[in-house]
Amino acid sequence: MKIASKNPLNIIIVGCGNVGTTLVAELSKEGNNVTVIDRDEEAVSTITGTYDVMGFHGNGASYGLLKEAGIDDTDLFIAVTESDEMNLLCCTVAGRIKECSTIARVRDPEYSRELNYLQERLGLTMIINPEFETASEMLKILSMPAALEVNTFFKGFAEIVKIKVEPKSLLDGITILDFSKKTKGAVLFAAIERDDTVSIARGDFRFREGDIVSFVAPRRGTKERLKLLGLPDDTIHDCLIVGGSESAFYLAKSLSASGIKVTIIEKDEKRCNELSSLLPDCIIINADGSDENILREEGLLSTDAFVPQTGMDEENIILTLHAKRFSEAKVVTKINRAFFSDVVKSLDLGSVIFPRIITSEAIVAYARARRASKDSNIESLYHLYGGRVEAIEFLIRNESRITNVPLKDLRLDNGVLIALIERDGDYIFPGGNDCLLVNDSVMIVTTNFGYGDILDILDEE
Repeated sequence: MKIASKNPLNIIIVGCGNVGTTLVAELSKEGNNVTVIDRDEEAVSTITGTYDVMGFHGNGASYGLLKEAGIDDTDLFIAVTESDEMNLLCCTVAGRIKECSTIARVRDPEYSRELNYLQERLGLTMIINPEFETASEMLKILSMPAALEVNTFFKGFAEIVKIKVEPKSLLDGITILDFSKKTKGAVLFAAIERDDTVSIARGDFRFREGDIVSFVAPRRGTKERLKLLGLPDDTIHDCLIVGGSESAFYLAKSLSASGIKVTIIEKDEKRCNELSSLLPDCIIINADGSDENILREEGLLSTDAFVPQTGMDEENIILTLHAKRFSEAKVVTKINRAFFSDVVKSLDLGSVIFPRIITSEAIVAYARARRASKDSNIESLYHLYGGRVEAIEFLIRNESRITNVPLKDLRLDNGVLIALIERDGDYIFPGGNDCLLVNDSVMIVTTNFGYGDILDILDEE
């Protein structure tokens, strides 16, 4: 396991909620110097007692408090409070005091139409809308119902798809090498989870029922690979959503625009009226979506997709378990908090989305890129298998000791797979005789952590 330690950043995080806590865990683990600020003194105390970070109680937009917290030496300032306006204000004040990178979490759909303007006018490095990103992740999964999870690379032109080996699957009992021979190498497997152990795919690995497998493919070739794996290439025609959250709004809007019939059940009458105005092509039902009779009346037993998005994780989980028992629908579950993760995993919920992780991944990728050398840059980063595997896309910007060398001659760290190379619009599943070139985009999958530069994948020992 390798954790980034060179060129640590000085980072201030305002907001100690779910996202803030996740960021503290990730960024401090990578050797950065992290300071947190929150109005909730108990929240600050909990984080500083759990992680090796500094903490301040108060207003993150206060000039005096920011000076006390070390804004003059800060490289990266992140505001992830529950208030969009506070996040924007904090970043604006911080940016005026010190010329540092600033990242704000902004969730309101009213602002989402103006993100580029706000980012430019306020001088922010990045604005993240977790609800929109959550809906985007759900949309990717719903567009490929056979998948548990779909992560995109190369600006959406390539994917890592996670599936489960079901009974009587074409994979059950066959080795990766034998399957590759059978399909002429059309499917590149990246990682496999079995019995809580995750490993990078190797040719002699023999699949069995229950394995959670990830494979890599150019986007236009994903459905073809699903067919080779014996998985259905289904599309959804209707979707039932419980809960009228902002992410539910974004998801419904995207699905409806694709011609998919969407029904939302929301028990708050005022929110129903808002959604009816915002989503004229969707069916909005003012009712309690946790009522079994209501679910049946609104088509749970026949719908193609079911997405519980209530404000309570426990309720989302119960709704998912109910749907999986009585319906054949593709179910995607949203979980906000990090609680009893082992118990949640044991429930076999299928496709689960964690908004806090989606938000943190983008920020961690940026932080690593700030620390990297001039030879490459991180374009995207995903944590897979509960954070035990990282998939990273690097852009190679300069000649280095990793370029123009056959891959078979490179000494790579254990637990590293060079999965896909994008070169001038073409996608290459690399073999031992292939080389990395300047301007290549490279996807790696690894059980190590903290890579911020393509050179980090080399075994220097």
